[in-house]
Amino acid sequence: MKPLYKFAYQPYKWLLVIPALFLLTMGLGLVCTLTGMLFKSDAANVVAVFWSRLCCAIVPLKVRVRGRDNYSTGQSYVIVANHQSMADIPVLHGFLGLNIKWIMKKELERVPIFSTACKRLGCIYVDRKNHEAALASIRDARAHLSDKASVLFFAEGTRSRDGRVMPFKKGAFRFAHETGLPILPVTIKNSMEILPSDSLDLIPGQVEVIVHAPVHVRETAETGLMTTLDRTRRTIAAPLES
Repeated sequence: MKPLYKFAYQPYKWLLVIPALFLLTMGLGLVCTLTGMLFKSDAANVVAVFWSRLCCAIVPLKVRVRGRDNYSTGQSYVIVANHQSMADIPVLHGFLGLNIKWIMKKELERVPIFSTACKRLGCIYVDRKNHEAALASIRDARAHLSDKASVLFFAEGTRSRDGRVMPFKKGAFRFAHETGLPILPVTIKNSMEILPSDSLDLIPGQVEVIVHAPVHVRETAETGLMTTLDRTRRTIAAPLES
């Protein structure tokens, strides 16, 4: 965005966008919680998709998804994506068309309304400091999810501060092997320009999401798992390097 346009956007951002995003998150969080209590987490997902799309419209943020032929919206996957920005969450949840359950750090369980809504949505809180406990939480949660639910991992474990894809952690790939679900690699481009990490420097723009062909984790040996992990990471990173 040109400096003049960015300067002109600031009043709109602070007077409308940021307050609206906060109120939407709190208000629809309550609706999501109630929906999850009365029905199932899949019904609450409809509210979450509506929240995601509304947030993007208010910014405004345009989302372009490429590779829709590589997946089916009625199937379950272990989604593995890079992570550049908090904007990644509404972008993926609102526009992939999948019933997404997020892997979330346990610290977010303390956030009022938000955490309760996420639980009703079927999101999975994990202790990132305890690897075995984290995997146990994911296994237990998976047993209660519908056969249309996809579990999403930001495999780097945190947001990239320079846009480059960091080394991947193994959790998503072990989980995919245990459940027999295919890995669905996803590349997110330009979200760091929309909302850089650790800032509120939000601006309008376009995010591109590239969905790659699914990958099956067939080998149980550590070397085979690491080969699949490295290949998946290279697939996700390639569009960011071109």
